[in-house]
Amino acid sequence: MEQATLVLIKPDGLKKSLTGNVLTRFSETKLEIAAAKVLRVSRALAEEHYRHMRDKPFFEELIKYIRGKLHSREKVMAMVYYGEGAIDKVRQLCGATNPEKAESTSIRGSYGRITTSGIYENVVHTSMNEADAEREIKLWFKPDEVIFDIYETESVTQSNVKERVWKKSGGGR
Repeated sequence: MEQATLVLIKPDGLKKSLTGNVLTRFSETKLEIAAAKVLRVSRALAEEHYRHMRDKPFFEELIKYIRGKLHSREKVMAMVYYGEGAIDKVRQLCGATNPEKAESTSIRGSYGRITTSGIYENVVHTSMNEADAEREIKLWFKPDEVIFDIYETESVTQSNVKERVWKKSGGGR
């Protein structure tokens, strides 16, 4: 069955320059990249992404972690992988959430660690199941940022939407 899944290369993965290694490992799955971007994670996005952990004692550390506040790398690489059995393929490749319990050949087993304060620096996030994948992809990406029509969309006209655009200039800075 064709599926989509969200993959995040977290700030610790970016700080350790693991992006190429991680992407090479994902290329082994024969899945397609349907979307990719590097972004700063707002507090609102982080809280919504981890809303299911809101009542955990480590919630605030988790928010700081995904926002890059613990690694002086305030960015995340977000991607959507698409193809046959995408969720299981990506989850197997990533390994267990706890890097110490992950297979040594998995991404988390190879590159992850647990900090002295107990935070799992596990380099990547991936969706747990189809429902999570849909919620997360819709949270991190707009429909026009994904090259496949993986979920139903609709066209709406919005007014009074403020957005940054590229300034028109005669070149240079």
